[in-house]
Amino acid sequence: MQFHRTASPRAMPPSRPRLRPALLLLAALASPPALAQDDAATTVIATASPAGVYHATGRTLCRLLEAPCEARTSDGSAANLEAVRAGEVTVALAQSDLQHYAVTGTQGFADVGPDPTLRAVMSLHGEPFTLVVRRDSGIDGFADLAGHAVNVGNPGSGQRGTMMTLLEAWGWTLDAFRPAYELPADQQSLELCHGNIDAMVYTVGHPNPSIEQAVRLCDARLVDVTGPAVDRLLAETPFLARATIPAGLYGDDQPAVDTFGVRATLVASADTDPDAVYALVAAVFDDLEAFKSRHPAYSDLTPERMITEGLSAPLHEGAKRYYREQGWLADAPVDDAAETGEPDEPDEPPDAPQEPNEPSADLD
Repeated sequence: MQFHRTASPRAMPPSRPRLRPALLLLAALASPPALAQDDAATTVIATASPAGVYHATGRTLCRLLEAPCEARTSDGSAANLEAVRAGEVTVALAQSDLQHYAVTGTQGFADVGPDPTLRAVMSLHGEPFTLVVRRDSGIDGFADLAGHAVNVGNPGSGQRGTMMTLLEAWGWTLDAFRPAYELPADQQSLELCHGNIDAMVYTVGHPNPSIEQAVRLCDARLVDVTGPAVDRLLAETPFLARATIPAGLYGDDQPAVDTFGVRATLVASADTDPDAVYALVAAVFDDLEAFKSRHPAYSDLTPERMITEGLSAPLHEGAKRYYREQGWLADAPVDDAAETGEPDEPDEPPDAPQEPNEPSADLD
């Protein structure tokens, strides 16, 4: 198996007042924190590469919160889930598939075992598994990648985790590529343009500036990821679903692209202060239209989808409290698993949660 590390490109080939969330968070942080953090007065949101939607989402959440908040870059979903387990961050963004693996202690989390303290906060945008290739590579689908130089993503990233799941379904290993690269997301488009790789994969919301750069600067194109292996994978994996990247996002000649995908989710530890989580949830749903306006990937978000889709871990106590107040969850005991350390079953949502109240203040 050939790997090229990325030390450098040369080395590799009811209505609430708008201030309520901030006041709630400050009140929560005034008491002894449940998490050990460098700065207990700051909400730390683990994101991913600066080039992706996760980091943009973290910054948007901080802006909505209107309280001390840091959107912290990271190596991606797997690294974020490890940081949550270690108590290093307040909340984190993670793909729905990796959330499932962390809860069950499978795949990349088999060595550390299940995380009984992992809690879901909400589901966010969809993330199609995206295959971008050089137009002169002769690659028209996933089956054509064999023998080509392919970036599979850096260890700890969500794209790497999804890629490994797909390779297993395909019956391949990384030895199929000549070679397999481990570039982080913010480097792969440039290397595609330089001809150092023939293809790159990215599990991300669209449109994405890194993919736009590859299409615009080096005439790259997006190709379908379909076939019997994908069909089997979707049939066996409830947290994955078919996805379509709309036509025209990356130029007038870009057709609709058929693939599959996951959802971005926000997670926390059961030890995270419920008032801090409540404040963050309230900041999003009290101003949901403002949140959705921040990126096209958020356009299809609704409360019903955000409290159900892609959530393998039990809901956090602070999130449950807000959802019950809105009438979006059936009445249920507060997170008993926080005391026992055993995951509980997510509450059943109502058939159709009502939209949140109109925002009472502008974001800017």
